Amino acid sequence: MELTNHRYQIQGVDMLSIVEEFGSPVYVYDADKIVEQYNTLANAFKGVNLKLKYACKALTNINVLKLLRKQGAGLDTVSIQEVLLGLEAGFEPSEILYTPNCVSFEEIQKAVEIGVQINIDNISILEQFGDAYGGDVPVCIRLNPHIMAGGHSHISVGHIDSKFGISIHQVPHVVRVVKHYGIKVNGLHMHTGSDILDAEVFLIGADLLFKAAQEFTDLEFMDFGSGFKVSYRQGDVTTDVNQLGARISERFTSFCKDYGRELELWFEPGKYLVSEAGYFLVRANVIKQTTSTVFVGVDSGQNHLIRPKLYDAYHEITNISNPDGTARIYSVVGYICETDTLGYDRRLNEVKEGDILAIHNAGAYSITMASNYNSRYRPAEVMVYDGKAQLIRKRENFEDLTRNQVEISM
Repeated sequence: MELTNHRYQIQGVDMLSIVEEFGSPVYVYDADKIVEQYNTLANAFKGVNLKLKYACKALTNINVLKLLRKQGAGLDTVSIQEVLLGLEAGFEPSEILYTPNCVSFEEIQKAVEIGVQINIDNISILEQFGDAYGGDVPVCIRLNPHIMAGGHSHISVGHIDSKFGISIHQVPHVVRVVKHYGIKVNGLHMHTGSDILDAEVFLIGADLLFKAAQEFTDLEFMDFGSGFKVSYRQGDVTTDVNQLGARISERFTSFCKDYGRELELWFEPGKYLVSEAGYFLVRANVIKQTTSTVFVGVDSGQNHLIRPKLYDAYHEITNISNPDGTARIYSVVGYICETDTLGYDRRLNEVKEGDILAIHNAGAYSITMASNYNSRYRPAEVMVYDGKAQLIRKRENFEDLTRNQVEISM
């Protein structure tokens, strides 16, 4: 989003015109930014056989999936429904990684039937898998490195109390299960969390995986997950992916020489690819001044953007209707019957009722975590692609709220 001639634009498209055409609230995605982020990451790793698997839980719109497939990405999925969306978007089963957690074995069997790469993070499931398939279906194993990392406790998934992965200390047990059933382990995986700044976190985890890899002779790839920190406010420190890429590539190349053959290096970026590409445009319904605070009440809330409430997440907010107005302090709140503050004490150009505010970093975990709380409709989605704003999801209506309800006789 850039300010040109006192108007905010994406690829030359006036953002206010998007609201005029598609209404508010509305999610807007800049396709060029998604491609830019993909290329930045893809170019950061030199001399290795790199595969990027888009973690589609961040944003599953089929047009986003197709866009990233066009760039050469594979897909990281966590449910059978995401697997099916990937197939619908044109991904081959072999391009899809399926990393479930606490699902039934029946769902894993469905994924095997489809032919995607299975990633198992539970010894009990691994035993069931071995009993059912032996060495006929290769499998990746997700290990928990016991590393506390991430920007919030809710998104730190590699620590000792996490439900994710098999403890690195249980590798001897895993080896016994693998040998007993003749399971072919073709990959090792870890993921420590999100918003990770320090390359050392990845390197420590990598060393643990490299050590565990000596127990498995059929590896084809190693997957280091993701968690790259993106910018949420001006001046934010972010992951230096070029430095990370250089250090990981060097270490990985050395490991492959010791292992005896070249393996693929996988990462699963989600938020890194789509977060900064997204803006959530909302309209100021009311300006309410109390004895201590001036509130801007907008036509949305935690039902459409739950990250501030769930993770104490900061999202920058811009008044795109009045970019030259006098700066004042506001708290931006939603219309939900609960305290759904989207931003406390924000310095915004003066806001008037009817103004359009742009909430930044809305590309990741916004529409995918949206709900019908208070029986509100989910917004439309728009992608700016090749200099044109295009509708990629219709706004919900009342029929959508009642579509699957079944009335009984009373």
